[in-house]
Amino acid sequence: MKTDTELQRDILEELAWEPGVDAADIGVSVEDGIVTLSGNVKDMGEKWAAERAAQRVEGVRAVTDELLVHLPGDNERSDAQIARAAAVALDWSGSVPPHRVRILVKHGRITLEGEVEYGYQKDAAEGAVRRLAGVESVSNNITVTPHVSEAEVKYQIFRALQNVAQTEAQNISVETLGGRVILRGLAKTWEEREAAENAARSAPGVAEVQNEIKVAA
Repeated sequence: MKTDTELQRDILEELAWEPGVDAADIGVSVEDGIVTLSGNVKDMGEKWAAERAAQRVEGVRAVTDELLVHLPGDNERSDAQIARAAAVALDWSGSVPPHRVRILVKHGRITLEGEVEYGYQKDAAEGAVRRLAGVESVSNNITVTPHVSEAEVKYQIFRALQNVAQTEAQNISVETLGGRVILRGLAKTWEEREAAENAARSAPGVAEVQNEIKVAA
């Protein structure tokens, strides 16, 4: 097991090799395998890249990201400019349905609200705005709400299971609780279990899948 000093050294080396990260402005402290990143970065992209670099180092138990986005004077943008840029980014995203996401900006911090039918649309909305210049943070409060009945969600899941899984769809039970789906039953292989979960995730309105399917011995 690496000591905290060894982890700190390895993380600093990883940051130095990470493209787009200026390691000179980032401080690294380690206590019992818990890493704290501090200092200033130029944008959210550098902030996330530094966090991922630290997480990759073997022996790291957790990462606390206290990095601050500090924009050079020439790159500072008003909240109105950020809001306009975010609106354009969402309009250009092919994965975000139009007129379904609201944008709030305060002191460079974006809050996304609204409703979408798929979890990937919620993720795509955040991805479209988080790397914009001037953005310090993104709070994704978009909700994933089914716009079909629970019976319809179940039907689509069963239909997808029949298409992608070799096991009989009748062996899988589906329970829907709002946007959450619980799968139970028996699959022949781990591949079939995973296929069933992927099929459930593709159904409209599904935000979360709880996979309790067991694999036959």
